[in-house]
Amino acid sequence: MPRFTFPGVPTRVVFGSRTIESIGSEVERLDRRRAFVVCSAAQQREGEMLRDLLGRSCSDVYAGAVLHTPTSVTKDAMHAMVGAISDCIVSIGGGSAIGLGKALALRTGIPQICVPTTYAGSEMTPILGQREGAEKTTVTDPAILPKAIIYDVELTKSLPARLAAASGLNAIAHAAEALYAQNGNPIISLFAQEGIAALIRSLPQMVSDPTAVQSRSDALYGAWLCGVCLGAVGMALHHKLCHVVAGSFDLPHAETHAILLPYALAYNLEATPTALEALRTATGSNDPARKIYDLSRALELPASLGELGFGEDNIDRATKLTMENSYWNPRPFDHSAIREILRAACDGRPPKTIQVDDYRI
Repeated sequence: MPRFTFPGVPTRVVFGSRTIESIGSEVERLDRRRAFVVCSAAQQREGEMLRDLLGRSCSDVYAGAVLHTPTSVTKDAMHAMVGAISDCIVSIGGGSAIGLGKALALRTGIPQICVPTTYAGSEMTPILGQREGAEKTTVTDPAILPKAIIYDVELTKSLPARLAAASGLNAIAHAAEALYAQNGNPIISLFAQEGIAALIRSLPQMVSDPTAVQSRSDALYGAWLCGVCLGAVGMALHHKLCHVVAGSFDLPHAETHAILLPYALAYNLEATPTALEALRTATGSNDPARKIYDLSRALELPASLGELGFGEDNIDRATKLTMENSYWNPRPFDHSAIREILRAACDGRPPKTIQVDDYRI
């Protein structure tokens, strides 16, 4: 066994059904009295539900969270939070709400509690992605990591099946890249395999029967494990590509991940046989990249970046942005490799077949 470091999982997790009812006790546990609730306009009803559950412990509800966490929105929310004399933050929703909660926590040092309603996984990380002007940047800081997370299966029932599917593939991406992370370790690899397997089996069931509680529970469990991976180890080429393509070209986050993941895996897995073997086991396929591509098609998700509005004329700029700022990847790449990945994703054609030795599951 190689030498490794396991950073632990410092965030408190409450998982189950109707766990949202514990929000008041979680705020009290932090010795706080005035919680500032953050959500998007689409989930204002959920934000108001939290207000009702918190009662006098809710200082205000801010329903202005939007995609990619623009700094202008953060500034507006900061003004509202300070005006409400708040001493903690509770974000409820997907990546937009959680991102805004993180931005507020970073700027104020106030603790936060996250209540995810999608499978994004960002709630388990000390990473904030935010957009200023046309460019999206990331910040990593311990202050960004939530103090507690409440996973409530009941809250995912209103998530449309197709949106849940895209969010689930986004979660799979976190765990897949954790398997070949530069600072990976065997504990996180176990989390990654279990998380991917749970999502691979639950997502098709959820789409075929959106009312099935067990598949929703399995998917949320898998997403949590994948989120742990995202927060514990570094990511690589896939996440860099998604950060550039979604953040700089204003594309939907989860769908961008779902489309790009098979191509990034097809490129990287030939250089990482250990990760390939783990993904073969987790997906039940000798070609995990093709398995995930086929799964995305079966879930009726967008088949190409072109469908999201990213055309061939965007490839050169996206390639340039991707090549900026050196970062680690298990397989070296250059402008040509990035262009080829983006071109394939623009067209939506199947990824190249992975060929590494004669291993078969």
